[in-house]
Amino acid sequence: MSKKILILTGDAAEVLELYYPYYRILEEGYEAVIASPAKKTLHTVVHDFVEDWETYTEKPAHRIASHLAFADVSPAEYDGLIIPGGRAPEYIRLDANVPRILQHFLEQDKPVGAICHAAQVFAALKDTAYFQGRTMTAYQACRLDVEKLGAAYAADTLHVDGRLVTGHAWPDLPGFMREFLKLLK
Repeated sequence: MSKKILILTGDAAEVLELYYPYYRILEEGYEAVIASPAKKTLHTVVHDFVEDWETYTEKPAHRIASHLAFADVSPAEYDGLIIPGGRAPEYIRLDANVPRILQHFLEQDKPVGAICHAAQVFAALKDTAYFQGRTMTAYQACRLDVEKLGAAYAADTLHVDGRLVTGHAWPDLPGFMREFLKLLK
């Protein structure tokens, strides 16, 4: 039976951090399921850097349909979880279903991949013991979020700690997906 991977996201996900994992999962012959707060066509964004700006810029990108709403996710059906970055993490973490979904993957020690701003989603958990003594990375603006979880912030742009794969941003996607897929096999 083919493995099934859940992608937890919403509007304003960084386009590369959603599309690249989605298609890599399909390329491996696995089933990729996109879940969002409501089943809908999602708007993605492009984050890029412009000379003389101290932060990234954001522009609209491609649209992609989600397959189901967070409320309809049965986490036990999935073998792994990927959380793309962008601005989606800052608001999907407010959904009442997100803690239930995250807890399943962390408690069952299934592979979890979180890239860029995805570390913000973990703030939905009341219990941060999952991250105590662990090391993760994220986009540098999320360093405080990682440390607030009780994890050490890795300066490396890609980090694997047990079954948790974290990446700094979209340029790290090749290594991020390689490490995530290794954990699935």
